[in-house]
Amino acid sequence: MKFLSILLLSGGFANAADVSVMEEIVCKVNGDIITRTELERDRKQLESEFRQQGLTGSRLQDAVNSRAKDLLRDRIDRLLLISKGKELDVKVDPDVAKRLAEIQRKAGIADPEKFQQFVREQTGMPFEDYKNDLKNQLITERVIRQEVSSKIQVPRAELEKYYNEHKSEFQRKERVFLREILVSTEGKDAAGIAAAEKKAKDLSARARKGERFGELAQSNSDAPSAQQGGEMPPFEKGQLLKEIDDVVWNQPRGYVTDPIKLPQGFEVLRVEEHHKAGLAEFEEVENEVMEKLFQPRFDPEVRKYLTKLRQDAFLEIKPGFEDSGAAPGKNTAWTDPAQLKPETITKEEVASKTRHKKLLWAIPIPGTSTKKTGTSSSR
Repeated sequence: MKFLSILLLSGGFANAADVSVMEEIVCKVNGDIITRTELERDRKQLESEFRQQGLTGSRLQDAVNSRAKDLLRDRIDRLLLISKGKELDVKVDPDVAKRLAEIQRKAGIADPEKFQQFVREQTGMPFEDYKNDLKNQLITERVIRQEVSSKIQVPRAELEKYYNEHKSEFQRKERVFLREILVSTEGKDAAGIAAAEKKAKDLSARARKGERFGELAQSNSDAPSAQQGGEMPPFEKGQLLKEIDDVVWNQPRGYVTDPIKLPQGFEVLRVEEHHKAGLAEFEEVENEVMEKLFQPRFDPEVRKYLTKLRQDAFLEIKPGFEDSGAAPGKNTAWTDPAQLKPETITKEEVASKTRHKKLLWAIPIPGTSTKKTGTSSSR
């Protein structure tokens, strides 16, 4: 199931086998630790990601070496953000339940015990550990939004100035923006197909009565876009299937279609925007301009915030390892190896103390992710 490669991403999970292997602690972050094995696992995952991008030989090694210098930094960042989330008393349990329910629905597994077994098979870790990792991910995202994103302001005058000075960037071909809900019929018999059509008709009617289309898509769509509320990339004339093009192209914003029969199922579409050819109006591209001006502010502000967290944290790093995000003047010398735990402990002890360090990233810290793309059912 392809969606699992997106929904069940991890920063590297500990294998439950071979617990007698000795782990070397290389960094202490407040009351937590980072081990050499975790960094080695991160490096292997990084290499795998670059291989999937087609890199080989010296290009592969150069790319891995360039990013590997930040692996310890990234681990420290994550632990600091989780610790800050606990300090801020961030509550995400309802969001965890919602995300798990979404994954379970996508997997098509109604039985809770079978779903937990499914997660164990896909991740190689106990379900409760996976659930805790998901909770930590959401805490981290919340801290970044609350402590960094919400405090970055871009004045409207600055947005308009950028627009007026870069109008060539906003010349548009005619395009339509859509959201979709797909009710799949794959593998279904005649009765199942009839039930799918009825469900699609009901969803279309609910959307026309005013229910939020994005929420309906998240809860009901079988398309890969469900996680984004059914949002699809913009399409130019002729890029859509003809049966879709004929239905949506000349419709106004907010128009919701009847179910459209496609080979993979019944699709309901909503017209979000329809941009005519020529220079886009400022109001049409205001969010795009905001993104252009926001991101250059966001990345350094995140690093500044993480530097502040380092300054306030208990942080010790073993000789031979370097934090590329180190706070200037912060003493991280390895001065107390005999306290808390010896330098070398069993993997079983590490697993019992540090399960929450295995993170799932939906919004990575700047500079720590590789891009992934998906496809729409209507292409």
